[in-house]
Amino acid sequence: MKAQPQVIRTKNFVPDATDFILEHARKAIAERNEFRIALSGGSTPAPVYARLAAQADDLPWDRIRFTFGDERCVPPDDPQSNFRMARQNLFVPAAVPEKSIMRMRGEMDPKVAAHEYEQQLDAIAAERGEPMYQHDLIFLGLGDDGHTASLFPGTAALEETTRRVVANFVPKLNAWRLTFTYPLINGARHILFLVGASKDPQLIERVLEGARQFPAARVNPSAGEVTWMIGE
Repeated sequence: MKAQPQVIRTKNFVPDATDFILEHARKAIAERNEFRIALSGGSTPAPVYARLAAQADDLPWDRIRFTFGDERCVPPDDPQSNFRMARQNLFVPAAVPEKSIMRMRGEMDPKVAAHEYEQQLDAIAAERGEPMYQHDLIFLGLGDDGHTASLFPGTAALEETTRRVVANFVPKLNAWRLTFTYPLINGARHILFLVGASKDPQLIERVLEGARQFPAARVNPSAGEVTWMIGE
């Protein structure tokens, strides 16, 4: 049974998305003394990260753990790198300490990098006595083909039921990607889809209806919530 997502349509996309993050961060820190957030790449969240850096001067960055939902297999200073985008817009301007950031190592052999990242998450979970690393908030985007994170239509990672992080070969890009899988995504407390105003409304509608040929439609947390924030 697919949980009904909350849909927020807004003309104030960047401020509203920033407020959403701040609200969840403060709540998590008050309740658990830690906020775990997974960032997404692409152009849509960049201004949100920049505004967060400017506005969040009261946040205890040492109690926030940043992970990445996916990464391109490039070095961290490559223009395509999701880490580089987050670093430029958020980590450097907000002076986020290194120990708060868990980077996917896109410059390594993809399978080794995915395994390493999964092990890091598993180690934190084991330390806390959790069955699996649980995010407080995972950011996701929506590609024109319905992909989210680096879960593309027709790729092997869609069928993964146990691994939390995998290397996923994407034939149409002829490239490897590192990505969270559904078990990890669907274990989150809250998932936020950030969708810009230029995205095809029909695609959004199909995904919200649960059309399974679109990987984003298969995001269905077992106990968490899903919010779609759509720019207008």
